[in-house]
Amino acid sequence: MKLLVTAGPTREPVDPVRYLTNRSSGKMGYAIADAATHAGHHVLLISGPTSLDVPAGVDFIPVETAAEMYAAVAAYLPRMDAAIFAAAVADYTPAEPAVQKIKKSGDCLSLELVKTKDILGSARSEIGFTGFLVGFAAETENIEANARLKLVAKACDLIIANDVSRSDIGFDTHENEALLVFTDRTELFPKAPKHDLAIRIVSMLGE
Repeated sequence: MKLLVTAGPTREPVDPVRYLTNRSSGKMGYAIADAATHAGHHVLLISGPTSLDVPAGVDFIPVETAAEMYAAVAAYLPRMDAAIFAAAVADYTPAEPAVQKIKKSGDCLSLELVKTKDILGSARSEIGFTGFLVGFAAETENIEANARLKLVAKACDLIIANDVSRSDIGFDTHENEALLVFTDRTELFPKAPKHDLAIRIVSMLGE
């Protein structure tokens, strides 16, 4: 199976030395890419900036911004059999990044932000992907309900939802606990190393 995986955060430039980003380490996406390769799949990993080593045997495309990630996904997704969108892509980006470093002057600084392209939401409607589609939902409340809404809105086959308000799982940790939300059921994946969750996700491709 040809599988596309996105991972890591994006960096949205404010000026030449500053950017907006998030706490994603990329560990979950990289674990999925590694598990999929070991399962015999051909994996393309599209990743924002991380400090992680690229798993052996994985094709790799590094990106910085949400726009760059969208462009890479749009170029390669149509030829894939499945896709797992584990990246934490910025929802907004500065409207006009400053060409020069913004100097500290007043007590307040206002930035105008504009929406980025919805990569997961575009997979079916704009890119025309027809394969098995997996998204992630990083939630802080109403985990299952919000995940199920996302499942329907993005036309996914599976949403992996986790509670990022917890300090022991999710961002910046080696472990995760997740709800696996399908169209017809929900399964709990108990707290375990991210690599174990990655193996479980890969095993469900095409279920």
